[in-house]
Amino acid sequence: MATIPNDYFERVYAGVLGKIIGVYVGRPFEGWTHDRILTELGEIQFYVHEHLNKPLIVIDDDISGTFAFLRAMPDHGVGLELTAEQIGQTWLDYLIENQTILWWGGMGMSTEHTAYLRLKAGIPAPQSGSIALNGKVVAEQIGAQIFIDGWGLICPGDPERAADLAQRAASVSHDGEAIYGAQIVAALVAQAFVEPDIATLLDVATGLIPDASLIYRVIQDVREWHARYDSWYEAFQQIVMHYGYDKYGGNCHMIPNHAVVILALLYSEGNFGRGMTVVNTAGWDTDCNSGNVGCVLGVAHGLAGLDAGPDWRGPVADRMYLPTADVGQAVTDAATEAYRVASVGHALWGDALPARKQGARYHFELPGSVQGWVPEDSPECRGVVALENVTGHSLHGERSLALHLHALAPGRRARVQRETFPNLAASGGYRMVASPTLFPGQTLRARLVADAENPQDVQGRLFVKAYGADDALFVVHGPEFTLAPGDDIETVWPVEAPAGCPIAWVGIDLTAVERVDGAVYLDWLTWGGAPHVRLDAPPHAGHRWLDAWTQACSAACTHPEDTYRLIQNEGRGLWLQGTRDWHDYTVTARLTANLARSMGVAARVQGLHRYYALELANGVARLVRERYGRTVLAERPYDWSLYQPYRLALTVQGQRLIGSVNGQELFELNDASDLTSGGIAILIEEGRIGCEDVAVQPVAARQVAE
Repeated sequence: MATIPNDYFERVYAGVLGKIIGVYVGRPFEGWTHDRILTELGEIQFYVHEHLNKPLIVIDDDISGTFAFLRAMPDHGVGLELTAEQIGQTWLDYLIENQTILWWGGMGMSTEHTAYLRLKAGIPAPQSGSIALNGKVVAEQIGAQIFIDGWGLICPGDPERAADLAQRAASVSHDGEAIYGAQIVAALVAQAFVEPDIATLLDVATGLIPDASLIYRVIQDVREWHARYDSWYEAFQQIVMHYGYDKYGGNCHMIPNHAVVILALLYSEGNFGRGMTVVNTAGWDTDCNSGNVGCVLGVAHGLAGLDAGPDWRGPVADRMYLPTADVGQAVTDAATEAYRVASVGHALWGDALPARKQGARYHFELPGSVQGWVPEDSPECRGVVALENVTGHSLHGERSLALHLHALAPGRRARVQRETFPNLAASGGYRMVASPTLFPGQTLRARLVADAENPQDVQGRLFVKAYGADDALFVVHGPEFTLAPGDDIETVWPVEAPAGCPIAWVGIDLTAVERVDGAVYLDWLTWGGAPHVRLDAPPHAGHRWLDAWTQACSAACTHPEDTYRLIQNEGRGLWLQGTRDWHDYTVTARLTANLARSMGVAARVQGLHRYYALELANGVARLVRERYGRTVLAERPYDWSLYQPYRLALTVQGQRLIGSVNGQELFELNDASDLTSGGIAILIEEGRIGCEDVAVQPVAARQVAE
């Protein structure tokens, strides 16, 4: 490609949507046989989660791994020199053992868990995923292709580059035929930006792998059966006979499932809904296969292809979760992830993807996007408001989110909201770990426009919902504003919430003194700045304040003697909270060691292996940079003792770092690195510590913390 396609961002968005929709369609009956699906569900033509009493929006490794592992590119500096070893380092940064992204089935049982244990033991990629180390059966399971779509999304029209990057990414955990399957999927996604015809796509992709490989033969056989049989059912029976699960070992082998992906693409004839029917009715690893098919078809035919049949997008509302050790990015949406992916693609071509609406978090610039916003479903709100992405009503963009009002009158209210801290149970063995994304002290901003045809004024307020006593949600409102017909307003609110009450939702509340049938348009909504928050225990009962922390240590709990008691059996553990939106701030905590090799506070945390830290260790105080390896930036003797409390404060401001203990400034220096933002962590190395009075404040308020 000489240039990136003009519609690249939108097509990436369609690919992301296709991926997550495919996963959500297939997830409720993952692992079912073809016969069971037909008997109990019939042909899959739409979401069936409600029939099986399962949620639609779930945590899933196919989604988490795809978008988390792709961050290796920006985290290591965007460039084609990215290595398999660096991608493996990204695994170690974002994976919390037995918690995030992977199916943690054990050594020799789960291919990805096996590779993780190799990486953890110091064996770098690609050896970590090799047949020589892990055996052929383990190395050729399906995982290599389920995490791979993103590498195609960043290479529009360049399947060779996509296949090359896919080989490096897949080799972290896989080898042999699994590598070739991954290269095929990535190449299909990349070429789909410039070529919608499935047969042509397959010609291009198969030209990038050895023609003596089993994957190559599988694809040729499926293409032959497609030419021979009008019915996909007959072609699928050929797959069962020649490449079925009984022919291959392990829990979920690449070969049978790759054959189903090719089958569905061929018989879809480019129709997204038809592709969903074939890939999901066939059975086996339905969420994985459906996600791959959805991504290819989403890119190939864009948003129009997704919108051509039933309303696949409406129930999803762009919602997705990416639970990783970068805890502040767990709550996300398809438009946000598409922007991150497309930004990498642009950077590979040496330019930048322009920010939408001056970088607003919710900008609604992609057609049909609602970015996770939904109407509140309470009795006083039900049926009063409906959401639609529309053109116009934007100061710095082209689109906005319409809040269509129906019979808004006294006693009724239009309330729309977006989740900022999930209350989602583990599903299918995958656990939710997440930090809130909005904190007290941050400034919330929004621009709204009243339709000129509205018959009356509308009153409105921003609001947040936070967890209070017994984990019940309570509402905190911002200042009230009035929107006359045709008026617009930019409202600003420094958010407030009591200590120990994590914010779960942000939203807009509209009322009227006389009936209004009309519309208000949300141009954008965003927030920023460092928080001003004490992360203490609340005076009420409940557990959500503890859930706001992510445990990447051996144990963490409350105790009558400590707000937090942290234990790490070996190595270094972290207790994490916060987001990548935090740049310049001071984190403080009072730490008491019962037994510890070291303890400390960390700032600008971007996972388990990217942060700055102030530590007390082995008779010294030190300031360190952790970036896939520890660099001691400064160190000095410090006579600290067990059982004594120490108040640590670490300030990060631009390149400036300041470390203090018990109010005494020990370090001040400048360090230039890519660690320019991130959350916080409490560090513990081999022992037990008590932790009190954790606070995060803007740099200007540093003296308050100390």
